[in-house]
Amino acid sequence: MVKAKGLARYRAKRDFSKTDEPSGEHDVGAATRLRFVIQRHAARRLHYDLRLELGGVFKSWAVTKGPSLDPKIKRLAVEVEDHPLDYGDFEGTIPKGEYGGGTVEVWDRGYWAPEGSQSAEQMLRKGELTFALYGVRLKGGWVLVRLRSDRDKSKRVNWLLIKRRDAFARAGAADAALADDRSVASGRSMAEIAAGTGRRARPFMRKGTGRSPPAGTDKSSGSHGRSAQRGRSAQRG
Repeated sequence: MVKAKGLARYRAKRDFSKTDEPSGEHDVGAATRLRFVIQRHAARRLHYDLRLELGGVFKSWAVTKGPSLDPKIKRLAVEVEDHPLDYGDFEGTIPKGEYGGGTVEVWDRGYWAPEGSQSAEQMLRKGELTFALYGVRLKGGWVLVRLRSDRDKSKRVNWLLIKRRDAFARAGAADAALADDRSVASGRSMAEIAAGTGRRARPFMRKGTGRSPPAGTDKSSGSHGRSAQRGRSAQRG
C-alpha cells in the first residue's frame, strides 16, 4: 500500500504508546480539493510545519521562522518525513524526550492547489513547486524552491518558502501574518494547549466529523487560479 509505505519513516520515529500523535490509522473524510495545514510547533525551537496533502499523505516542511507575506523574504523550509492526513487535526503536546517534543497548535488550515502546466509531483521532482493557498490566514500564491546544496553538509533537504506578488502580499511586513498566534481550530493559545485547558480543536480532516470548510477560506478558487496563471511571470523578489 502506497500510503503505508510513505508513512514508514514517520512511524519509525515515534512511540505511539507515549505520544498522542496519530499513527495514520484513522480514516479521513474525502474531499474534492487538496487540503493543507500549518502547525505552530514549540519544539526545541519554535517553528511552523507546513503540510500539503498529496498522494494520500501530507508532504511536510519545517519553516524555521514561519511564513512571510513579504515576497522579498525567503524563509528556510526543511523537508521532513511525510505525515498522515489525520495529523492535520492534531493539537496538543508531544511529551518531552519524544521526537519533536513540545506543544503543537493548528495555526492555519484550508485548501491548496498547484499552479502551472505541470503536476505537483513533477514540480516537486524538479525542485520548484508553485501553488496557491486558500486558508484562514494565508491566501494567494506561494512557491517552494529546493536549494541545490546544503552548506552544513547534512542529509536534510532544504527549500525556500516565498510569497508571490499578488493582492495578498505585504511588502515590508515580514512577520505580519505571525501576529495572529491563536489556534484556528480551537481558539486557544499555546499556553492553554500546553495546559490542556480550553475547548478541543474542531476537526477538519477526520472522517464522519461533519466538518465544513474552515471559516475564512475561499470556497471558489477559480478566480485566483486564473489571475495567478496570468501573473506567473511576475518577479518573486
